[in-house]
Amino acid sequence: MNTTQINTSTAPIEVAVTRTVDASADTLYALVTDITRMPEWSRETIATRWLDGATSAEVGARFAGKNRLGRNSWTTKPTIVAADRGRVFAFEVPGKSGPIWRYEFREIDGRTEITESVVQQHRSPALIRFFQRRAGVTDRSANLCENITDTLDRLAAVAERAEHVHAA
Repeated sequence: MNTTQINTSTAPIEVAVTRTVDASADTLYALVTDITRMPEWSRETIATRWLDGATSAEVGARFAGKNRLGRNSWTTKPTIVAADRGRVFAFEVPGKSGPIWRYEFREIDGRTEITESVVQQHRSPALIRFFQRRAGVTDRSANLCENITDTLDRLAAVAERAEHVHAA
């Protein structure tokens, strides 16, 4: 079951999707924080790699992410701003309009509720909005909601298979 929340604040973009998964918070956290696997879950992310000698998710570590929306592609270099195993993982994309992506994990009766959210406090520059429209995206919040839902579904499938393999 997914629950969705879109733009309930004054931020230009605020989207959160929650899904319950038949896997432990530690399993989900390990998958999400292995940023080299992010392209497996995300429709937009096509490549990721650690930067500056980082090899794991720690506050202050940076990674490069290459993303694609339609014909448009771009690279970002986010910084991890929260990394609490089994509880929360977050990273901030640089720039005035750079969003904060956050994953929260809560175990409930042997399952985990995972919430993926993105908050962008400042409106994207006109050029970025132009490229979004050119890719057919007229409502970025709705587009992100669809992408996050898909990301969590893909992540859940892998996590649930991993849990069943370990339980067998």
